[in-house]
Parts: sequence; structure tokens; C-alpha cells
Amino acid sequence: MLIRYKKGYEKIAMGLLSFMPNEKDLKKLQQTMKQYEGDDKWQLYFWKEEDITGLIGVVIDDDIIEVQHISVNPSHRCQGIGKNMVRSLKQLHEQKKVVPNEHTSSFFEKCGIADEEESGT
Repeated sequence: MLIRYKKGYEKIAMGLLSFMPNEKDLKKLQQTMKQYEGDDKWQLYFWKEEDITGLIGVVIDDDIIEVQHISVNPSHRCQGIGKNMVRSLKQLHEQKKVVPNEHTSSFFEKCGIADEEESGT
């Protein structure tokens, strides 16, 4: 299930974000966290089953939601968590189109999410 980011989960969020190739540098990672905490258009969600196992970060602009970050704890990968996060995000924002950015587009392609968008599923 998707849950909204809260400041108390900052270390978990930074840990998950650090798995993104473009977030390896600590200063960059801290800037990204400031963006999510300070800009209402930037929203961060966790995927939680028993524990928090994934994170998805988006920028919401009018009728488009652009996925900026998507990360799953390495010990929970290949279980469909990333795909479930995108699907839940689409359900949460039914009136908006969910699209990847340059850092998440390969994930969308690998999982066939772009194909789902086109076919309407």
C-alpha cells in the first residue's frame, strides 16, 4: 500500500533514494529531500506491506504526474513492488496521466508500464 512521506521517515527515504543512480552524491540526495519536503508539487510515497520496501517520488503538474524516482529495497526486488507502486499511484490520481522522466523511463519500459498506459489498463 502507498503511504505519504512523513519527516520521521527521512532516513528511510534517503536510503531508498540512494539506490537511484543519479542520487549517489550526498549533497544531491539532500537537495532532493529538500525539494520533496518544501515543494507541494513534489510528493514522495512509500510502499509498505509489513515494512517499508519501496519509494516512489513524483512531480504533480496539472494533469500529468511525472515519476522522478522509483526505488525498491534490493532484498525485495523482482517481486512486482515497483509496478504495484505505479499502479497504486495511477489509482490514487485517476484523472492524471502518469509518465516517467529520463531516470525512470527504462524501468517503465522494462516492466511494460508504458504499454499499459497506451492500452488503457
